[in-house]
Amino acid sequence: MKAVVFEGQNQMRVSEQKRPSVAGPQDALLRVTTSAICGSDLHMYEGRTALAPGQMVGHEIMGVIEEVGEAVTSIRPGDRVVLPFNIACGYCYNCHRGFTNMCLTMNEQKPHAAYGYAGMGPYKGGQAEYVLVPNADFNALKLPGTPFDQWEDDFILLADVFPTGFYGTELAQVSAGKSVAIFGAGPVGLMAALSSTIRGAAEIYVVDFVPERLAKVKELGATPINARDGDPVEQIFALRAQTPGLSGRLRPGEDKLRGVECVIDAVGYQARDDKNYTREKPTQVLDNMVRLVNPAGHIGIVGVYIAPDPGGKTDLAKQGVFALPMAELFDKAVTVGMGQCPVKLYNEYLRDLIITGRAKPSKIVSHRIRIDQAPEAYKKFDERIEGYTKVLIQFEEARAA
Repeated sequence: MKAVVFEGQNQMRVSEQKRPSVAGPQDALLRVTTSAICGSDLHMYEGRTALAPGQMVGHEIMGVIEEVGEAVTSIRPGDRVVLPFNIACGYCYNCHRGFTNMCLTMNEQKPHAAYGYAGMGPYKGGQAEYVLVPNADFNALKLPGTPFDQWEDDFILLADVFPTGFYGTELAQVSAGKSVAIFGAGPVGLMAALSSTIRGAAEIYVVDFVPERLAKVKELGATPINARDGDPVEQIFALRAQTPGLSGRLRPGEDKLRGVECVIDAVGYQARDDKNYTREKPTQVLDNMVRLVNPAGHIGIVGVYIAPDPGGKTDLAKQGVFALPMAELFDKAVTVGMGQCPVKLYNEYLRDLIITGRAKPSKIVSHRIRIDQAPEAYKKFDERIEGYTKVLIQFEEARAA
C-alpha cells in the first residue's frame, strides 16, 4: 500500500509499505477514504521532534471498515467511521473519566497515544491506504452516509481539528455573550472561532499574519486581526474601545476590562515574534494572552508545546522550559487550561452538529490532493503559501471498493 513516510528534516516521501492486518481480537482494519495533513505534522516535518526517519505519519483518519477481530461487537465491515487521533483503551482510570487524551495503558513511555506521531507510541500513521485500529469498539466513531458524499470533508475534521478547536473554547470557558480572542488562524484556530460562534460568544477576534487565513476568519464571521499591522493586543484594545456600546455599558472603574474574557492559544511553541515575523519567539503568544485577558478571565492552550525540541534556540527552550509572567496571571486571578484534546469526549456531539447542518467545518478546507502529491503539499503548507489552509489526502480508489 502507499503511505506517507518521514525521511528527515523537510522531507516526506510516498513509499510502498506492508498493508497491516488484524493482529488482535479487538482490532479492526480500516480502508482510508480521507486523511488530512495537520499543522502539528509540520513539527515532525521540520525536524522539531524526535521522530526517526522511515516512520509513517498522519493522525487524522476516516474511512470504511474492511475487517474486524473476533471480539469487536459494535463495528462491522462496511461501516463508515472516523478515528479520534487519541488512541485509548477505554478502561483505565483516565479513560473512565473521559480523559482519553491521557490514556495510561496504550503507550509505555507516556500517558497518551496517537497514530503516526513522535513520542506517542508505536502506532503507524494514517496518511496511507490502510490503517490498523486498536480497540475498535471504543476508538471508531460510526458515521452515516457513504464515502465522498456531502459530509466527507466535514467528518474528517472530527479526527482532530474540530474537537481540538472546541476543546480550546472549553478550556477558555467560552459561553453566551463572552468576548474571545484566538491567537492563530490555522485549522485549529479557525475551528476555535467556529466553536466560539456555536457557543454564543458576542465578540470573536482571531490573530494571524497570513492573508488567506485572515480571509477565512472573516468568512466564519469573526474579526480578523493582522499582526503585521502592529501589536495585536493593542489592536484589540482599540477595536473594543471604538465599538459602540461596549464602553458605554461600563460603570465607573470597569474601564479595567479593556481586554477579553476568554483567550485561546492555537499556535504553540513556534510562535513568531510580533516585531519580526521571520524570527521565532516561543513565548510571544503566551505573553500576549496574559496582557489581553481581563481580570478573572480564562486562558485555553491547545497550541502544541513539545520537548525535546531539537530546533530550540536555547538549552532551556530545547527542553520546553520558558519564562512566564506568573505574577500577572496570579494578580489577575486567571484560570489556565491546556493540553491535547480528548477527542472522544466531543466528537459524537460535533458529528451531530454537522449532520443537522448546524456546523460546516469544511469551510476551512483549501486543497484536496492525491497521496502522490503529499510531499509537495507538506512543503507548501509549511511555507503558508498559495492558500494552503487545510489539506485533505483523498483515496478515490476507495470509492469503488
